[in-house]
Amino acid sequence: MKHAIALLLLSGLLIAVPLKLTQEQAQFIAKKVWLNEGAGKDKYLIWWNKGEDFASLGIGHFIWFPKGHTERFREVFPMVLTYMQERGVKLPKGITPQSDFPWQSKEAFFWAKKQKSVYYMRLFNFLKQTMDYQAMFMARRMMKALPQMLDTIDDPKKAAMIKRRFNHMLYNKDGSIDERGLYILIDYTNFKGEGTLKSERYKGQGWGLLQVLEHLDETNPNKYKAFADSAKAMLSRRIKNSPPARGEERWRKGWNVRLDTYWK
Repeated sequence: MKHAIALLLLSGLLIAVPLKLTQEQAQFIAKKVWLNEGAGKDKYLIWWNKGEDFASLGIGHFIWFPKGHTERFREVFPMVLTYMQERGVKLPKGITPQSDFPWQSKEAFFWAKKQKSVYYMRLFNFLKQTMDYQAMFMARRMMKALPQMLDTIDDPKKAAMIKRRFNHMLYNKDGSIDERGLYILIDYTNFKGEGTLKSERYKGQGWGLLQVLEHLDETNPNKYKAFADSAKAMLSRRIKNSPPARGEERWRKGWNVRLDTYWK
């Protein structure tokens, strides 16, 4: 099974063309991202992190809000469900892209998890069985990130720079797909977003893919390390700007370990 999910830059224009990603490649991406997000352990497939007001689901720890909850971060899990629904995947009973996270509190969720309630197991099994589709969703989201980023930039020179650096990561010099670069772009876009939402900023400064590409050192001969170094700088800035009550310093070590997988 192959999926068309990419965009190719031709003569400076964005042209939609198919990039063939095999199931093996999708499984590879799923495994790599899942190791980053949940150490590859089933218990983290549906989780509620300390210090957060929402749950994280699937191999990409896609955010899903309880009813009535609003946050600065992008709610991604409903987008995943929509993607699967469009591809004919049968969703679990009672779960739709319009649904809220079933449990209103962290305590209620962990009780259901401990009891292995019917609803919890239904959701867990669905996520376990659709890892390939979750990986394909992340790949599509990554490819949509470029036009989304360019739409936010008025300066033609800056837009050209972002486009060049995005493609520098994604393609080899011969125009073929760089698989490590593909993994890096997919993982970081899923990890910290496109960087285009104004709500996903502290003190007006973001930490998503756009900001990483803005600060990427193109002169570094190791483009993977250059990306990781820029990402570390953007996340360090995020921690510095974050509200003290969030205690984001506790995430620095884990974030840096993840970024080091990009080049080591």
